[in-house]
Amino acid sequence: MLRNTADSWGAPAKLFHWVMAALILAQIALGVMAASWRVSPAKLELFFWHKSTGMLILALVALRLLWRLANPTPALPSGMPAWELTAARLSHGLLYVLMIALPITGWIVNSASNIPFRIFWLIPLPAIVAPDKATADGVALVHGGLAALLALVLVAHIGAALRHHFVKRNTVLIRMLPGTSRTP
Repeated sequence: MLRNTADSWGAPAKLFHWVMAALILAQIALGVMAASWRVSPAKLELFFWHKSTGMLILALVALRLLWRLANPTPALPSGMPAWELTAARLSHGLLYVLMIALPITGWIVNSASNIPFRIFWLIPLPAIVAPDKATADGVALVHGGLAALLALVLVAHIGAALRHHFVKRNTVLIRMLPGTSRTP
């Protein structure tokens, strides 16, 4: 099933979800390792992959948003309390904001640091701000704070999906799993 329905996510939505989940988890690991690594060629390589993956995530989130706008979003289970519905909407919105804000703040840090960069050695990344150490340092702090917030929101997101599956025993998790085309 390609398109979303009122009850289930279509294959492209599932593919976007799981590919981006894997990339984001890799991104967090790369960012933590790169920031804590001693100055060396390995540190530069870690940052290269972190930056390239960040730009890939930014491109994919744009495509994901276009796909989501063109497809209905499956309904949440009936009987969910209002606070859960609000929490679900807010957390999903926050995930999208963070998937956009993190690559952009990283791009600003790279630009302000005056570091020429090619995404995956191919695509030149243009500077979006003038070189300025204070900007680079300040936005790097914002970038780190947003990454910490993303980690917290991901823990809540995963926890909520597991709660829906194991405690509430509804189909919220199942309908996002690959290979499932309809609700059981």
